[in-house]
Amino acid sequence: MTDEPTADVPFVDQLPGGPGLSTIDGADPAAPYFRLLSHLRSPLTLRQLMIGSVRSGYIGQGEPLDPDLPPPGAAELYPHVAVEPLVVPSPAGPIRCQLFAAPGPRRDRPVLVYLHGGGFTVGASEDTAYITSRIADETGLIVVSVNYRLAPEWPFPSGLEDVFAVFSWLRANANEIGGDASRILAGGDSAGANLAAALPHKARDEGAAPPEGVILLCPITDFNVERYASFERLAPLGIVYDTAFVGYIRGAYVVRHALWSHPHVSPALGDLGAYPRTLIVAGEVDPVIDDNRAFADKLAAAGREVHLTVGPRMPHGFYFFPRLLPEGEEAFAAIRRFVGRPG
Repeated sequence: MTDEPTADVPFVDQLPGGPGLSTIDGADPAAPYFRLLSHLRSPLTLRQLMIGSVRSGYIGQGEPLDPDLPPPGAAELYPHVAVEPLVVPSPAGPIRCQLFAAPGPRRDRPVLVYLHGGGFTVGASEDTAYITSRIADETGLIVVSVNYRLAPEWPFPSGLEDVFAVFSWLRANANEIGGDASRILAGGDSAGANLAAALPHKARDEGAAPPEGVILLCPITDFNVERYASFERLAPLGIVYDTAFVGYIRGAYVVRHALWSHPHVSPALGDLGAYPRTLIVAGEVDPVIDDNRAFADKLAAAGREVHLTVGPRMPHGFYFFPRLLPEGEEAFAAIRRFVGRPG
């Protein structure tokens, strides 16, 4: 465990290149056409052109905000929660993580592997510091927030492989951070919740024990989104995200139609017979509400323990900002109940 990569090895979320990038083959008879395009538009491919706009306008990365507008941040609300760098080795390179822990002796605490949202294409552990700080403070969990590789540069399964590498490292080394290797949960929001939901399937297929529990905040559990009435009704004019964005991230992250139903992509379509106990927090007017309810129903039908909390009239990510929506408080109350700290 270190807090910095070696001088010549970047963190995986900062690796240049990636299998999702296109190059011009000089032997291609169409190469002159592609070279001309490279001078007429930059970046060359439309997926890179589109993600540039998303990344430049993402939360906290656009124009400076009026200081009176945003709610207080994690550092102001939870100054007593320790936030420490953690670097986990993996076959792809060092994975940059942040560790969040409430005060007190750090010995044999349960651990939560947390995955930030951002449509698989944007975001970082710093963006969800409020969520991870609050969970650490209110539950006593040691939260390890992972900066996994992003699409389109690094499509599926790159991000999930990073998540599994961190999970596996914790199984072997949780004691190094004061954690209990036999009590590791997975959790995340939005796209990160998809990765958390896929982790039990990935662990099973790798011959490893799955996490002891899963916490899913507004997940997408089935990439066949058009089969759900709520998506068809609510996504076209969505504000937090919309049909166009989901189409983009599906192409950027999953890439191929044949993978849409793979259990590591669409966890709801996998074998749920031994799936861990699960908490799903959903918004009633989130386009994926029918997806979330269907996943809860499938888990229940498989005889698994599942808890579904729905925020009335709430959109995707309604828990994201502190002191903004009272319904967000119920989301964290549900997490406390699930972990065993009812508050």
